[in-house]
Amino acid sequence: MKTRTIVLPLALCFFGAAVCFAQSPFMGTWKLNEAKSTLAPGMPKNNTVVYEAEGINVKVTIDGTDGAGNPTHNEWTGQFDGKDYPVKGDPNSDSRSYTRKGIEELDFAVKNGTKVTTTGRIVVSDDGKSRTVTARGTDAKGKEFKSTDVYDKQ
Repeated sequence: MKTRTIVLPLALCFFGAAVCFAQSPFMGTWKLNEAKSTLAPGMPKNNTVVYEAEGINVKVTIDGTDGAGNPTHNEWTGQFDGKDYPVKGDPNSDSRSYTRKGIEELDFAVKNGTKVTTTGRIVVSDDGKSRTVTARGTDAKGKEFKSTDVYDKQ
C-alpha cells in the first residue's frame, strides 16, 4: 500500500511535466530564416535550434557557424526559471539563463564568467510557426551588436 501511495503521485508528476513540455510553443526544431533576419555582421549564426524535454529540464541544442563560417555546436540544459545553467561547447559563454515571460515569451542572458555578454527576448508567433529572437550585447572584442533573428518551425 505504501509503495502505491508513493509511486502513483510520482508517476502523475512526471506525466504532468511531460504534458506541460508537449504544450510549450518553444519545443521542437527551429531553422533560421535569413531572409527575414537582421544578423549582426561577423557574428556567430545559429542555423538550427532544437528545444526538447529532458526529464524536468529543457535541453536546447544549437548548430550554426562562427564569425569565420566554421561550424559550431553547443548545448544548454536547465529550466526557464531565470537561474544560470552551464553551456557546453561555446567558447564565448559558459552559462545562460532563460526566464519565462508568458506562454510564448522568454527573456535570456548569456554570461562568460560573471559578465553578461548578451541579453534578449524570444517570442513565438501566435500561430506557433515562427519565433523571433532579438539580442544585443558585446562580442569577444568588446564591440557592441544588435540582431533580430527569425526562425521557422520545422
